[in-house]
Amino acid sequence: MEPAPEMKRNRFPSMNFEAEILAAPHDNSELYVVPSMRSLTAEEYVEAFKSFLDHSTEHQCMDEFNKEEMPRIMAGLGNGKSTINVLGVGSGTGEQDLKMIRILQAAHPGVLINNEIVEPNPQHVAAYKELVNQAPDLQGVSFIWHQLTSSEYEQQVKEKCINKKFDFIHMIQMLYRVEDIPNIIKFFHSCLDHQGKLLIIILADSSGWASLWKKYRHCLPSTDSGHYITSDGITAVLRRLGIQYRVHEFPSGWDITECFVEGDPAGGQMMDFLTGTKNFLGTAPPALRRRLQEALCQPECSSKKDGRVIFCNNLSDCSTAPTLLKYNAWA
Repeated sequence: MEPAPEMKRNRFPSMNFEAEILAAPHDNSELYVVPSMRSLTAEEYVEAFKSFLDHSTEHQCMDEFNKEEMPRIMAGLGNGKSTINVLGVGSGTGEQDLKMIRILQAAHPGVLINNEIVEPNPQHVAAYKELVNQAPDLQGVSFIWHQLTSSEYEQQVKEKCINKKFDFIHMIQMLYRVEDIPNIIKFFHSCLDHQGKLLIIILADSSGWASLWKKYRHCLPSTDSGHYITSDGITAVLRRLGIQYRVHEFPSGWDITECFVEGDPAGGQMMDFLTGTKNFLGTAPPALRRRLQEALCQPECSSKKDGRVIFCNNLSDCSTAPTLLKYNAWA
């Protein structure tokens, strides 16, 4: 994932996601941020994220996606070429990247793969390289790392007049941290070769996150996590850019039962991750804590199974092709 830039207005005036969400109707105007509340630091976010992964099915969801959807996406890549060019944007430590590379190898045996990675975090780049060094089954795959944000990579490509095209570009769970989402999608789509595909994976609009963000974002401290956006926002961009796409949703759940157990450390960390706030339960006003915990139990956020509260963490994948739709992209 990318480090978040400072929040700025999009250059696409009708695609100001933050403004759209903050303008959404809610009945929590009496709730507000107090000085004792602060957002998570990058290190605190990583720790909270680890807790989220331990209690959620996100990894299983991605494995299901790899099994059900990735072979279809990979099958048509390269169009018979001897080398397939892949670009991962915000690839983190590379676990999902390498799973996709192996699926690509299986779909196109004997084809060389040039895999380039755009990832700004030096620790993530180092971990990715170590993962590659320990993999014995990546013969025929070359790796190039660009320790840059997506915006920095775009700037470098334009400044150096680089005209390299890719058969497959993927952006997995990283667009939340991009300043200008429509421009980044437009740029990377322009980097596709003929018949190339762009894959975007993001939280589904049916997820509990969408409901929380729309109703309670104004109650929480400012964060550098970027845009509070789900799949509906991404498909709106693709339509306005005139890009064909296909959407598939995968169910994913997060057991947040401990959020409702007084004094439970894991529950406290879950609430921190849900709100992006350090020690939310200890610093938020009682009315906000109560209202948020009540919201988490509502059907638009969670379901109950065997006495457990399962937060909806559904993901959507949007896979695109370079063909433009035949309508006014800004209608």
